[in-house]
Amino acid sequence: MNIDWSEIMDLNELLMTGAYWIIMFLLAGLCMIIFEWVTPYNDREELKKGNIAVGIQFAGKLIGLGIITQATITHNVNLIGAGVWFLIGFVIMILGYYLFEWVTPFRVEEEIKRNNIAVAIVAAAVSIFIGFVVAGSIT
Repeated sequence: MNIDWSEIMDLNELLMTGAYWIIMFLLAGLCMIIFEWVTPYNDREELKKGNIAVGIQFAGKLIGLGIITQATITHNVNLIGAGVWFLIGFVIMILGYYLFEWVTPFRVEEEIKRNNIAVAIVAAAVSIFIGFVVAGSIT
């Protein structure tokens, strides 16, 4: 069996994959730091303590950002466009999360800090939902 590797991938595709991975990974890290600034507790400290609710919420944010990342890469012709739309999606995610906090009859962040797993699951689902909405709107 003779494989023509040029039909599978080329060096440019490999380099662009690396560039997208590095830039989007750095942007996601920056966004997670900003998420930590806007919460009334330190995510990393709570995770070290074993706060499962914080872990669930944190995972939901990462999944939501991952969904946005995939859409921005798929629907933009260059890395700058993908990065800009990723940041727009992140801002929408924060706004949506604050809207969720506003409409609930309790303080979501306080419940999550108290390790309320039920609230954390819903909060994670909200982040994932927002990720899908943003991804679906990027064309």
